[in-house]
Amino acid sequence: MAFKRIAAIVLRYFYLVRGSFARFLPLFAWVAVDIILWGFISRYLNTVAAPGFNFVPALLGAVLLWDFFIRVMQGVTTAFFEDVWSRNFLNVFATPLSIWEYLAGLVVSTTTTSAIGLAVMLAMASAIFGLPLLIYGWLAVPFLLVLFLFGIALGIVGAAIVLRLGPAAEWFVWPIPALVSPFAGVFYPISTLPGWMQSIARLLPPSYVFESLRSILSGGGAPVSMLFCAGGLVLFDVALSCWIFARVYRHAVRTGLIARYSAESIT
Repeated sequence: MAFKRIAAIVLRYFYLVRGSFARFLPLFAWVAVDIILWGFISRYLNTVAAPGFNFVPALLGAVLLWDFFIRVMQGVTTAFFEDVWSRNFLNVFATPLSIWEYLAGLVVSTTTTSAIGLAVMLAMASAIFGLPLLIYGWLAVPFLLVLFLFGIALGIVGAAIVLRLGPAAEWFVWPIPALVSPFAGVFYPISTLPGWMQSIARLLPPSYVFESLRSILSGGGAPVSMLFCAGGLVLFDVALSCWIFARVYRHAVRTGLIARYSAESIT
């Protein structure tokens, strides 16, 4: 794996973002809207709920973590879609660039953009709504890492879907976070779900993250065992997503579909 080629993918995406205000603005705009909206909802709930419970770290903290996951996933898919929209995908793979170098470049690009979004969310949540950043303790770091890796995994799977089915399939990708959120238990305990949904939730790393978050805020301590479960699952998900993308890519090359990738759809 050549780091110069990975850096070239990152540099290309940097130039795209730097040269377009429409690409730069979403790094801040949507996260700011979410934090402001949910921050005021949290404040309102504090005024009508029983004294002694603070909705800001419970609700706004969950929104912040979930938004971070969404930005990571969409960062991977958007970086991939840039080559799809510009019909540059065939040109990229006509170079000596390997599939693993390409994926690594997407991940590094996403790391930068998601870090910017996270910094904006943390600054706004702390300055405007008084979110205590240290309330989650040392688990805040592995929480973010699990969500980051799961976002990478789903982003790679989303890119594989579009690579296999064609540019029109991008509309299958955008709803993925919304479809996952009911099972992840972002705003409610997993125990409130019916049995079949709980079975699916146990396979999703974010469900362990948000269950741990609620346990800490309720004074139950840090459930390290759940963190290990989430870590094992997310590493498996990342490996599986890379395998899926590699299989789809090899199929596209072997069947010649990659040469016709400028078409609206591929069957």
